[in-house]
Amino acid sequence: MKFNKYLAMLLGATLVLSACGDDSGEEDSAADTEEAADGEESSGDAASLDTNIVTIATGGSSGPYNIIATTLAEGYSSEFDVNSRTQTTGASAENLNLMAEEKVEMSFVMSDALTQAVNGEETFSEPIDNIQQVAALYPNFVQLISTDGAGIESVEDLAGKRVAVGDQNSGVEIATRAVLEAHGLSYDDIEVDYLGYAEASEAMRGGQLDAAFLTSGLPNASVMELQNSVDLKIVPIEQEAVDVLSEDADYFEALEIPADTYGNEEAVPTVAIMNALVVRSDMSENDVYNLTKYLFENLDTLSNAHQAAGDIDVETAQDSAVIDIHPGAQKYYDEQ
Repeated sequence: MKFNKYLAMLLGATLVLSACGDDSGEEDSAADTEEAADGEESSGDAASLDTNIVTIATGGSSGPYNIIATTLAEGYSSEFDVNSRTQTTGASAENLNLMAEEKVEMSFVMSDALTQAVNGEETFSEPIDNIQQVAALYPNFVQLISTDGAGIESVEDLAGKRVAVGDQNSGVEIATRAVLEAHGLSYDDIEVDYLGYAEASEAMRGGQLDAAFLTSGLPNASVMELQNSVDLKIVPIEQEAVDVLSEDADYFEALEIPADTYGNEEAVPTVAIMNALVVRSDMSENDVYNLTKYLFENLDTLSNAHQAAGDIDVETAQDSAVIDIHPGAQKYYDEQ
């Protein structure tokens, strides 16, 4: 009887311990599953966007803006499963107005146009206050091109000549006005043609144009194509003019177009303006953080699309910013 009693007690204790062990395992397993699910959700959040659309306003179809942005948009679409595409435009000023009208989410613009836009100056009748900067990108070189037979050796020689100044109200035109003014010239002194890169190159090839201003990263595809059919000349913009330009705007910088960029034997002095990537300020911190992170983690891909992107550097992306950085981009920089 005693033996049976003790045996029953032993079996009961074993069953209780076994049950406790099973409950603990189920709880641990459930906790592990919940933690894994949380981890998957967190990982998903880090690689997803709140918005379903990211339209990037660029510039002319042959310019670096459009080439780099197209590669970036393709990456955004693939990485975040969103509808990201580019919109070909007349570049900076048009892009900024599209931002103000909330028709695009992101834009490539020049820092001079961006500064004027937020201050409501020049071609902008009132301040644009719904944009913030993601990064300073790469320098846009002012490229004043002509042909050997046009007799243009300096900016002053443009007087009386037919000159392409970029699309009306574009970043090219804004820079053109400034460069002319620094040399004591205005549109009254030249025959103005509002032409984009490709159109200006075609007009020069046909002998309908004496000179053209372009502002872009190097090299510009339209100029490279043009050099194959004309005796191309790159007209210098000297340091003295850059000093005048920099008096009121510190985004102007003296740089050189390197030798052999367009078959030129020597480097040509000019002025450059930093490009900027901007977003609408109403975009979420999460979205802009992820878009910024993807940008800097895929610079090799962007550089393969156009070598100008090789000058984009996370170490200097904030230094040359001319307006407030979006909190999402700032969060990324703070992590570096």
